[in-house]
Amino acid sequence: MALREPVQVVINIDAGAVDKEEIVNRLVERYLPIGSRWKVSVARNGPELLKLARRAVKDDYQTIVAGGGDGTVSTVAGVLAGTRKTLGVLPLGTLNHFAKDLQLPLDLDGAMETIMAGRTVQVDIGEVNGRTFINNSSLGLYPRIVKEREKQQQLGWGKWPAFVWAAITVLRRYPLLNVRLSLDGKQLARRTPFVFTGNNEYEMEGFNIGRRACLDKGELSLYITHRTGRLGLLRLAVRALLGGLRNERDFTALRTREIWIETRHRRLQVAFDGETTIMVPPLHYRVRPGALRVIVPAHVNEKAQ
Repeated sequence: MALREPVQVVINIDAGAVDKEEIVNRLVERYLPIGSRWKVSVARNGPELLKLARRAVKDDYQTIVAGGGDGTVSTVAGVLAGTRKTLGVLPLGTLNHFAKDLQLPLDLDGAMETIMAGRTVQVDIGEVNGRTFINNSSLGLYPRIVKEREKQQQLGWGKWPAFVWAAITVLRRYPLLNVRLSLDGKQLARRTPFVFTGNNEYEMEGFNIGRRACLDKGELSLYITHRTGRLGLLRLAVRALLGGLRNERDFTALRTREIWIETRHRRLQVAFDGETTIMVPPLHYRVRPGALRVIVPAHVNEKAQ
């Protein structure tokens, strides 16, 4: 075990599909011997998670381990960004995009072995109007789907049935958003169902769609369509799977370091790593290169690939 400094483990038991209480018990029984400098804390909601992460940064913990899904990891990463603290990840969520892109083991034993080995790299994070994200942020259809899914889950639906129902409901309405984007000295005006901004470049074609090969190029990726109806969106989805999406005239993919987004709306629903909030435009997106220190497996190159 190479990791010897104090470690704070924060587990969000209100997220993901696994039994978090069982995970806590396994951690205490198997990995935390008497006299260990590791501490395990449990958060039952987002505000508790944020409070625990902030307290861990102020205390004598060099490494803070986030146990949960992408939303949980993103919350803790936002607190650690720009500090000398290190993030460890226990991928206990449903999709675990960030963990997969870092090539982290998705099982508890493998994840704990990686954390205890303590090998770190510096990766980028994205930011919009002061709010950080580790994966992506979006406007339009997806934030509405997330909001509708949350409403159905509060009514007792499971996560995936709630998501399917939410997607059908939002796609039936199919709201379009008028935006003006400024980046690299250029301006783009679009009427679009979505604006997607990623922390580094996403694969947008083939069966690895949604994956990132690198998290430390110091750039944002922007994906947006123009005047695309439901059938057009379906066509783009098929082109994404089969290849050729980037040749579509109604689809724009760009890489940059900074984006300004303006709209006539006074408030916008914005999604961050699977969660949503309301923001007041204009929205200022930027990348923060190397702002986050994170533990990765030994086989990952010095570049966080």
